[in-house]
Amino acid sequence: MPLESSSSMQLSFPSPLPLVPDSFTNSSPPPMSYITSQEMKCILHWFASWSGSQRERFLQDLVAKAVPGKLQPLLESLEQLSVSGANRPPCIFECQLRLWDQWFRGWAEEERNEFVRQLEVSEPDFVAKFYQAVAATAGKD
Repeated sequence: MPLESSSSMQLSFPSPLPLVPDSFTNSSPPPMSYITSQEMKCILHWFASWSGSQRERFLQDLVAKAVPGKLQPLLESLEQLSVSGANRPPCIFECQLRLWDQWFRGWAEEERNEFVRQLEVSEPDFVAKFYQAVAATAGKD
């Protein structure tokens, strides 16, 4: 019985190293943390119950975060602030905005963009207003 030449035989040895999934080799952003995804779900849940004026306030804050170097959104946000009496506790909405601000500052840019994408899925009209407001800041300082 003749032996086959080594060029026609294909030997397959298991790799000593585990294979790296394609999702890690194509330089895609790392997956969002569980905590961040829960924060986003929480904000989206709150948003669904906010009134029109509360959504407008959130829109101004979102625009100010999207274009932080622009003065106009900052001034509009300052107009919404009010000095509350020392005896008056903050309302639920104010607490939600504080948490939103704290969480947003901790998110990476990709996570911030993902939040807007998720908001657009559930509230496309609101996100369209957001994009219009951001575009309106162009050239204004």
